[in-house]
Order: sequence, then structure tokens, then C-alpha cells
Amino acid sequence: MKNRKIVLVGCGSVGTSFLYASINQGLAQEYVLIDINHDLAEGNALDFADCNAVLEKQFVSVEAGDYPDCKDADIIVITAGRPQRPGETRLDMVADNARIMKDIALQIKASGFSGITIVASNPVDVMTIVYQQVTGYDHHRVLGSGTILDSSRLRRLVGAKLNVHPSSVHTYILGEHGDSSIVPWSAGTIMGKRISDYIEDGKITRAELEWCREEAVNMAYKIIEKKKSTFYGIGVALAYIARAIMRGENAALLIGAYLDGEYGQKGIYIGVPAIVNQNGWSRIITLHINSEEQKEFDRSCQTIKETVKKAFEAIDIKYEI
Repeated sequence: MKNRKIVLVGCGSVGTSFLYASINQGLAQEYVLIDINHDLAEGNALDFADCNAVLEKQFVSVEAGDYPDCKDADIIVITAGRPQRPGETRLDMVADNARIMKDIALQIKASGFSGITIVASNPVDVMTIVYQQVTGYDHHRVLGSGTILDSSRLRRLVGAKLNVHPSSVHTYILGEHGDSSIVPWSAGTIMGKRISDYIEDGKITRAELEWCREEAVNMAYKIIEKKKSTFYGIGVALAYIARAIMRGENAALLIGAYLDGEYGQKGIYIGVPAIVNQNGWSRIITLHINSEEQKEFDRSCQTIKETVKKAFEAIDIKYEI
């Protein structure tokens, strides 16, 4: 039986946090690290190798490599790009990271890779469509990290207000992984009970829910201000997506999936619930949202479309939405 293989492109804090989480969960037997700074990739590989003797689920190899190593990988996770600076939105990074993503995509394509790609480089919704268009890979075999982290933050905050475990909170953030994201409260439930019922019962107020939304959306800025970057939360979230792929879980996750008419939108990747398995993502789940929430979602999509246009202009590629 063939060893399962994960390739990481980008050995910064996000990428190495993802790989650390993956190794601890035993997601693959072979790991390859690629970075423009080969010494960084090599140093991290040596450091990760020291884990093997004491792991419950041991791996076969972890090593620094290059793009030809992508050929037989099951999953490639891309976290490369310049980091978000204090006071900067994710969308401000678009031109620089679009150029980086184009170069990465061309080299992965040249390797003969035929597996699943998870993109986490910011602005992630934009970088995912750049990667997919440059490689020409099937939309379903390319996905972004979407709003999985945003939704995790929201579920934690709402759960804390109601003294309920986050796993029992089923309310999510859709749209851009960023400032224009939305929370469709009308579709939210906790243990099968609608959010609106909790409001009517006096268990939580609309103001408290709005605080949870704002806190979840702005959490990254707070973390960046205090420690320069975020990486543990997104690292574990990426491993969660990779696990669903490796194990064929058919898990419903808040990923960046390509819209082709769902939610009334086309031509972009954006954060929506989708079924994730060994083939990538198989289908999008369309939540029943109210008219105001639909307008907010449309505005978020428009924000992404405008930024996608800038990204493709930066890499001199024509893309019509």
C-alpha cells in the first residue's frame, strides 16, 4: 500500500503549525517541506524528525524538498506569501501574494501533481482562484481554508456566552475570510434549537450576538497586534481539513469552495459550507438565509470579485467573472 504524502509549501509559522498538528494526528507517512529559504525548510524537517521516536502514530519520513516532490503527493498545503502587517487588511496584500502564488502554481503544475490542494495564503479567497486558474486544476480538487477559523472563533464565543461547548453551536461565518464576512443568524442553531428562540427565552441578546460576531471577525487583528501573527488556530484548522480529505470523511466544513450559481453567485471561491472527502470538496451546502443576509453575502462576494480583478491584473492574466 502506498504511503500517504503531504507537501507543505511555505515554512512560516502557519505552515509549520499545520504540519505539527498533522504529524501529531498521524495524517500521513511522508512529509515534504518546501520554502524559498531551503535552510528554513531543512531546519524544520530536522526538528520535526525528532518527534518520531515518541509519537503514538509514527511517520516514515520528513524532509526538505522541492517542487518535483509534489508529483506523487496526496495533498499540498500552500501557506507561502508575505505575512499580514499590523493595521493591514488581508486584501491589502493581494498584488504581492498573487505574484508569489502564480510562481508556486506554475511549479506545482510542472511537477505532474494530481492530488488535492488546500490554499491558506492570504487573501485566501483570492489566492485560491489565482492558483486554480493558473494550474487549470478541477475546481473541486482545489479549496481554500475559507471561514473555518472564523467560524471556530464564533462558535467558541457564542458557546462561552451560553455555557455550551463550541461543538454544540451550529452558527457560522460565511463569505470573505475578512472584514466583509457575514453571520446568517437566521440559520443558526444550538442543540437543534434556533438562535432566535434563545433570544426570545432571554438566554442571549442580539447585542451579545453582535459582540460575538465583531470579536470573531476582528480576532486576527487583536492577535497580530500582540504577537505579530496568527498561526496555531489556522494550523489546527488546516489539519482538520486535511484529515477530512485523507480519511474520506464526507465532513461538512466551512471551506473556500468555488461558486457556480450557489447563493446566486458565480466565478469565485468564498467561505461556504461544503462536503469534504478524498476527492476534495464534492458539493456546497446552501443554507436558508433571509433576504438581508443574502444582501450582505452578495456584498461580500462583490468585495472578493473586485479584489480578484486586481490580483489578475497584477499577474497579467485575464479572468472574467
